[in-house]
Amino acid sequence: MEMKRLSSGTLRAAGFDERNRVLQVEFSNGQILEYRGVSAEVARRLLSSSAAASYFRDNIEEEFTARRVK
Repeated sequence: MEMKRLSSGTLRAAGFDERNRVLQVEFSNGQILEYRGVSAEVARRLLSSSAAASYFRDNIEEEFTARRVK
């Protein structure tokens, strides 16, 4: 999965697999979490947001269950 660099709060990078609806988020501490069932629109908004950390907290972290990848 291709990861896009993010410079927002504790977010370092994020990537989205549209076919499987899986969003991976990498944090500045090196941890990677995976969120399943994420729509392409939600992922697009995160990846294009100028305030990605806020968007992540409000629309992903509270709405989807995380699975630790790393």
